[in-house]
Amino acid sequence: MIAALAWTPAASRPAKPAYEHYQIGAAKAARPSATAPGLLLVGGGDWDYGAFRWFAAQAGHGHIVVLRASGAGEAGEEFYNQVGGVASVETLVFHHRSAASDPAVLAILAKADGIFLAGGDQANYVNFWKGTAVARLLDDHVRKGKPIGGTSAGLAILGGIGYGALDGGSIDSPAALADPGGAAVTLVGDFLHMPRLAHVVTDTHFSARDRLGRLIAFLAKARQVDPEAIGLGVDEGSALCVEADGTARLHTPDGGFAWLVEPQGRPALAPGMPLDWRRIRITGVGADSILDLGTMRVTNPAFSGEAEVRQGVLVGAPGPGPAAR
Repeated sequence: MIAALAWTPAASRPAKPAYEHYQIGAAKAARPSATAPGLLLVGGGDWDYGAFRWFAAQAGHGHIVVLRASGAGEAGEEFYNQVGGVASVETLVFHHRSAASDPAVLAILAKADGIFLAGGDQANYVNFWKGTAVARLLDDHVRKGKPIGGTSAGLAILGGIGYGALDGGSIDSPAALADPGGAAVTLVGDFLHMPRLAHVVTDTHFSARDRLGRLIAFLAKARQVDPEAIGLGVDEGSALCVEADGTARLHTPDGGFAWLVEPQGRPALAPGMPLDWRRIRITGVGADSILDLGTMRVTNPAFSGEAEVRQGVLVGAPGPGPAAR
């Protein structure tokens, strides 16, 4: 594997290099087959290699670029060695916003057949990429019919409205429901523009970290500006593979789910005021389900029902069992 460091001029050089570059495989090899559109929405945790092999096929078994803002080239190594079926994987680790205008970085992204956003801290992605050439290239990549995916923080920013975690922490469900209009619920819009996700707020590590409540709180705030906003949570170890026509199937070796959250109306919201919201439809997407992101219909749902929030407390949430709530 090849590792390289890129440095900005001395007069404006940050403490770290602006970015690091790692490469494994034959980056100049011809792509074996044609690319196809696709979204890989991963809930964090261990990868389901079947889902990633689907992504590799959508990328024409060609050249994958992994973007991140922490760590090193380990995700690229896993993709190349364990997932397999690709010509090369390059990893770009961002340490500074200046890297988002670096010609070498932009050239690597422009030739990518598939782009995957790794986990970490999504605040870094917002601060380093929003409004830059990197964000424009990610949108352009998808417009050209090539696949993109993300896990954990990488999935958090793929929705039309995303939780930016810009206050230096990661809010939990009780705190978010107690004050959804407060400064700690930091939502970001007009960042990336993914097909089928324009009105979707995503969340990850969903059941393991009890995030249904906070996703509902995110939607309460998002509905103030987007009356069509809905939520999509994905459990750890699970991945939604979204085809070009918007239909999605869940890969989940450990019995996880995706959670479609569709509230009614727009709740009253003010800083310091706990949430009150009725008629919140929740539908579970399991391994035998099909989610259509065009219509938001679920064929063969794993579970479904309505919940509500009373004075900041979530009640009546459907699910497969107490551990998943």
